[in-house]
This record gives sequence, structure tokens and C-alpha cells, in this order.
Amino acid sequence: MAASKRELADLLTEVGLFSRCTKRERQTIARHAQAAELPSGVDLVREGEPGDALFVILEGEAVVKREGHEVGRVGPGSHFGELAILDGAPRSATVVAATDVKVAVLGIRMFRTLLREFPELAEALLVGLAGELRAAQAAVQEAAFPQ
Repeated sequence: MAASKRELADLLTEVGLFSRCTKRERQTIARHAQAAELPSGVDLVREGEPGDALFVILEGEAVVKREGHEVGRVGPGSHFGELAILDGAPRSATVVAATDVKVAVLGIRMFRTLLREFPELAEALLVGLAGELRAAQAAVQEAAFPQ
């Protein structure tokens, strides 16, 4: 998993929540993530269930479904659940492994432990989250008031 941990640390730059973390902070987060290899057909998360982990797909492909309808596909480097590790709110979609997949999982408990042990991480996460919110707000404004 050592190579995957390095790969995961790099992939975390694409997760808005972690985008403002230093390389060292991302490496710390990656070290505390768990790897899982799951067979095709397994639900990684289920719509409506409490969110308790962030997932990053390292290998394979998964299907995203809302209300039973496919709304997208995700593959290596894709992530989901970053908001779940902040608030534990119910999942907004079901994600099913379309092929055998290898994922990195950061659970809510480990995430909260990292925040306690590395308080400077919280500031970087807040800045990253603010950036995500600003981007979402800009997208909504652009959709409402196209130029």
C-alpha cells in the first residue's frame, strides 16, 4: 500500500476539502486512510444512509445512482463523501462498484482524530472548503444569470 499511500496523497489535491493542505498534511491524511479491494456489484455507499467516510477510487470504476437511476460513473482519482466526514449527513447517492475496485477510505472517526492531533489541519480544511463553496456559488450565479 506504500505506493498507493503516495498516490493517495497526490490525489487528495483534487479533493476540494484538502486542496489547501500542505503536501505533508496530505501525506498524514493518506497514512491514516484504509485501503479496501471490493468486488464488482458491491455498494460502496447507499443513498439515504448516514455518511461516515470519504472514498477515493484508486483502481476500477463505479456507477453513481440517485433514486435508482444512473447519473454518472467514476474512476481512478474520483472521490466522494468529503462532506460526510464533516457532518455525517445522509448520502445523496448510491455508488456501486461497476468493476472490481480498490479504494482508499478515511472514516469520520479517524478524520476527527487527525483534527485533534493536528489543529493546523483544520485551518487548511476550512480554506479548502471555502474555496469549494465559492466555486459552487459562482456556478449557481452563472446558471441563474448567464452572460
